[in-house]
Amino acid sequence: MDKLVNNQKFAAWLFILPALVGTLVFIVIPVICSFGLSFAKWDLINDIEFAGLENYREIFTEPLFFKILLNTLVFALSTSVLGIIIPLILACILNSKIRGGEFFKTAYFLPFITPMIVIGIIWEWIFDPNIGLLANVLNLHINWLYDTHFAMPALIIVSVWKLIGYNMIIFLASLGGISNSLFEAAKIDGANAFQTFKNVTVPLLSPTIFFVVIITAISSFQVFDLIYLMTQGGPLDSTNVLVYAIYKNAFEYFNVGKASAIAYVLFVIILVLTLLQWNFRKKLVYNETD
Repeated sequence: MDKLVNNQKFAAWLFILPALVGTLVFIVIPVICSFGLSFAKWDLINDIEFAGLENYREIFTEPLFFKILLNTLVFALSTSVLGIIIPLILACILNSKIRGGEFFKTAYFLPFITPMIVIGIIWEWIFDPNIGLLANVLNLHINWLYDTHFAMPALIIVSVWKLIGYNMIIFLASLGGISNSLFEAAKIDGANAFQTFKNVTVPLLSPTIFFVVIITAISSFQVFDLIYLMTQGGPLDSTNVLVYAIYKNAFEYFNVGKASAIAYVLFVIILVLTLLQWNFRKKLVYNETD
């Protein structure tokens, strides 16, 4: 019996070993090394020089960093709010068994599984002020990606459009677990559609909404590919965000220490916001207990 148990333990460790090695090599070790590099000066060529808190002092004394931080907060907040409200409304509509529901589910989910490079190219054409779809169909001749006032809203539109399908599917799965008797009881009591949504749907979906808010906020703070493909942080750094600043400092300016410091500032911001959301879960989630 003991031999059988030992064989099972050995088999279990054997199966999880590749995942453990991958986590150690590609996550744990880089995290530890980048934390050390945040206190050093290194240009990827010369020797590493200890710099203490110099990188952090440089970050928090330059005005550009606060502009980048504000851009990140605006993008993350806007994407999170719109990326929750719109999919929730669409999920409730599709859950009512409308005609062509399966088609709409597929259509809304397709952008999420479409590669970002394709999405970037398509939306650059859509936003083109001369030959783009908006310019020719809606007669909106706006320099979307080249105007400091419109570049960030354009990126938010694209990000929310891509995110809608994923969040909508999560809400639909959760709606499927709610008994129809609750909606029928609300209808018998005389509740209209809005009252049913406010007093029945939202409270019962609050655990799912809470989960979607957290994952959407975290992914929004980590946006990079959309910025890199469509605006490269411009015009005039109006769409520059923290992750793109990490990339530029590390691989364009070859200031790895500063890039690592920015990465840890971003880590602290995400950690604090997530902990705040978690601590407020009892007020946000219906019938939540420890």
